[in-house]
Amino acid sequence: MDDTLVRTERRDAVATITLTNARRRNALSLAVLSALGQAVEAVAATDAAGLVITGEGPVFSSGHDFGDMAGRPLSEMRALLRTCTDVMLALQEIPQVVVARVQGPALAAGCQLVAACDLAVAVDTATFSAPGGKAGWFCHTPMVAIARNVGRKQALEMALTGDAIDAATALRWGLINAAVPAEQLDDATLDLLGRATRGSRMSKALGKQTLYAQMRLEERQAYDLAIEVMAAASQTADGQESMASFVERRPAEYVDR
Repeated sequence: MDDTLVRTERRDAVATITLTNARRRNALSLAVLSALGQAVEAVAATDAAGLVITGEGPVFSSGHDFGDMAGRPLSEMRALLRTCTDVMLALQEIPQVVVARVQGPALAAGCQLVAACDLAVAVDTATFSAPGGKAGWFCHTPMVAIARNVGRKQALEMALTGDAIDAATALRWGLINAAVPAEQLDDATLDLLGRATRGSRMSKALGKQTLYAQMRLEERQAYDLAIEVMAAASQTADGQESMASFVERRPAEYVDR
């Protein structure tokens, strides 16, 4: 893995993947996407409870690297966009809770990366945009993730105007969970991640994966899926411990199997 493109670090139960190509504004070239995908897969195979995605330098990510895309034939463009999609979906499929730590602007596929994470904390000066709407190449794939975070009218405004929204608007629209001053970004990110990872890791992983699955279903089907998963989860060691500790009024001791 090329650490000039991404870097993975581990501190206690939290892994951090950092986009390190600040010179290119952390643009998501095929090489960066491949490295990011490998890093996410590697973290998924560990016992980390949470994963932070962030970037070096003043820009979180400027999106796809047009210098890497210009002149590519159709087959290569499909493959590149498929690689990007696979990375975005992997963030939702891995058992760890994933938080975007947004230290600067997130554009196009960079905004898609924020939207693909489970949670997001941004510096209050960050901006978010799908700028293809005011140019010649619409942000089709970035809007898949963005439109699943914000309301329909808000998604259409971002997509059609291409204008950037500020962090306060992103918070109000549901694209991020918090907007904080720069000096509070690390603490706010770790605080949210800590609250989101407490309890049984096994239960959390199953809950995250089921939540994404049921969101794609019609309501009755979503309930059917949730019933089966919740009933099965009640039979696990951690499910039984959760109920027993409550009844016995004692702290729970989870085995996380």
